[in-house]
Amino acid sequence: MRAVIVGSGSEIPPTVVTNRMLSRVMDTSDEWIRERSGVETRYYVEPGTTTSDLGVAAARRALVAARVEPSAVDLVVFATMTPDHYFPGAGPLLQAKLGLGNVPCFDIRQQCVGFLYGLQLVDAHVRAGLARTVLLVGAEVHSGFMPYTAANWDYLYGRTDVPPTPAEHEWNSRFRHLTVLFGDAGAAVVMRAEEDGSRGVIDQVLGTDGAEYDKLYVPGTGFKHRPYTDPEQFARGDHIPVMDGRYVFKLATTRMVEVAQQVLERNRVTIDDVSLVLMHQANRRINEHCQKVLGIPDAKVIHNIQKYGNTTAATIPLLWDEAAREGRLRQGDLVLLVAFGAGMSWGATLVRA
Repeated sequence: MRAVIVGSGSEIPPTVVTNRMLSRVMDTSDEWIRERSGVETRYYVEPGTTTSDLGVAAARRALVAARVEPSAVDLVVFATMTPDHYFPGAGPLLQAKLGLGNVPCFDIRQQCVGFLYGLQLVDAHVRAGLARTVLLVGAEVHSGFMPYTAANWDYLYGRTDVPPTPAEHEWNSRFRHLTVLFGDAGAAVVMRAEEDGSRGVIDQVLGTDGAEYDKLYVPGTGFKHRPYTDPEQFARGDHIPVMDGRYVFKLATTRMVEVAQQVLERNRVTIDDVSLVLMHQANRRINEHCQKVLGIPDAKVIHNIQKYGNTTAATIPLLWDEAAREGRLRQGDLVLLVAFGAGMSWGATLVRA
């Protein structure tokens, strides 16, 4: 018994934001962003659109693609680091909006590796006979992290001719190394129990080392503080992520290569046996380094960071959905999924499409 991906779907917000648009509100440029990350555009939701909204839209498309009725779903796993509310998680909100039965809903917080951790959770439930038809969703609304004022947003979109004040421009520029990377998106897959064992999740290797979590984290708005949020935290910018870019780059390239090699070796397959490699889309340079070390031909790697930026838990299912819709993913293909994220956490998964 294995959990097989039988359908996928995605939801991209309608508003595209170019690098040049971002340069209107901070000290950056198209060349600076492309050189450091590979990002050219990203998409943001309009105020009021939530992470669960993106997840619901993606899930509906995945159910249609899988030819599965919502009433057949008996488990939901929702991966996100940007839930609609501090609590509850996005899973129950998706369950209600989709009109599902009173099924169990897991909300998981492994950030950029969330989808791979979700795959293991789904696969374990299927193998244990606890679920047969599962919705696995990854969605994010990162635009809530952006430090811009309402007037800055209007200037970014060209809706006003009033630029940021010098103080606002300096404040926005302080966070540019992170804010230029992220976009909003939702993606989902339907997974179903199948008994022939030839398809589905083959194997996974996951890992975590929290010793230096503070190299990539949000220092404020947590229960380490009393109260967990206050005006002083916002004045310091503690509600916005911080990252030691050099450390994260080095650890990501090391761990992603190691974990990919581990899952291939213990299943006695090589890159030659793999049809596609889908890597988390955090930074094009990270993925190109891993590709070179692992000896992966260009034809087997898909990038979409240039279009969407880093969409965290949505990146890998979004890649899967695009590959499926473009005809690059065929039944029987062996696919390697690899990711690294905050925590620090990492993982690699082999899936037979």
